[in-house]
Amino acid sequence: MSDSEILYQEIDKIDAHIHHNVNRTAILDEAVSNGFQLVTINTDIPEFDSTEKQRLVALESGEYSPGMLNFIATFSSKGWGKPEWQENALEQIKTGWEKGAVAVKIWKNFGLELKDQNGNHIMADDPSLEPIYDYLEKHNIPLAAHLGEPKNCWLPIDKMTVSSDKDYFSKNPRYHMYLQKDFPPYEEQLQARDRVLNNHPDLRFIGLHLASLEWSIEKLANWLDNYPNAGVDLAERVCHLQFQSIDNHKKVKEFLERYQDRIIYGSDQIDDGSADTDEIQDSIRTRWHNEFQFFADDSIQKAWNVEKPFKGMGLDKKILKKIFHDNALKYYYRLKKTD
Repeated sequence: MSDSEILYQEIDKIDAHIHHNVNRTAILDEAVSNGFQLVTINTDIPEFDSTEKQRLVALESGEYSPGMLNFIATFSSKGWGKPEWQENALEQIKTGWEKGAVAVKIWKNFGLELKDQNGNHIMADDPSLEPIYDYLEKHNIPLAAHLGEPKNCWLPIDKMTVSSDKDYFSKNPRYHMYLQKDFPPYEEQLQARDRVLNNHPDLRFIGLHLASLEWSIEKLANWLDNYPNAGVDLAERVCHLQFQSIDNHKKVKEFLERYQDRIIYGSDQIDDGSADTDEIQDSIRTRWHNEFQFFADDSIQKAWNVEKPFKGMGLDKKILKKIFHDNALKYYYRLKKTD
């Protein structure tokens, strides 16, 4: 057994970014076998069930084992622009928090989908969202934000850096901004988010998917320096660190060591019932092992969505514990540590 496999068994782990949207125990059983606690994130995405049903599934599945499955609430954009929308959104947030949510999520439909009556995109810093940010800040409720997209989204398919982006945007052309010329550009998406943070300095904030700065550890480091209350998660973006480590292994490792207290592990695994039990368990088990190995082992490795081999990080055990466990407890402070 390799050193990284021993560490994998020894360290308590949290996958703080999954989407458990179906009443079955496939992922939950696998989490028990692999020593993981889970956080499922309710999301206002058209392909998912309603946000209310997602919350109900999370609550029902949370009874599987006390504390093992937690959830992040959200609010629906349905009815945006109507007088009652803000009140309804706040009520959804309050209900989710009362039911035990550990945070609230805002999704990329703000910036990449919703439009006002004049055809202008509703950005993350739109005044309609101010009462929500005010409420979260006042009540110390963390905001988990998927705003914008990876920079690859604004590139042609053949110029994208990792195969997973090529695959996703090929299958979801409506989200491929290279093809959508009338949408706000990449820079405006992030500028709108940053204006929110400037206006709400006490807001607990987690930039999901490496805060859409996955392509540059230098840019991400600058952003973290500018917003000391913010953390980031790794969901579906580990491959971008692997890609950068091909030519800049030392810089990637130095980044992880420097910001070891602000990085949260998440897989972004979805279970919506479309895959059978064996398939979904094999998928998440393989991802957990491979991604842990990247951070724990300094051997030469490969990933299906990274073109060339890369060297693993070989991080110290105390850093692995922070990234894979402790930081989730810190940023999602209502998340209970399991025995």
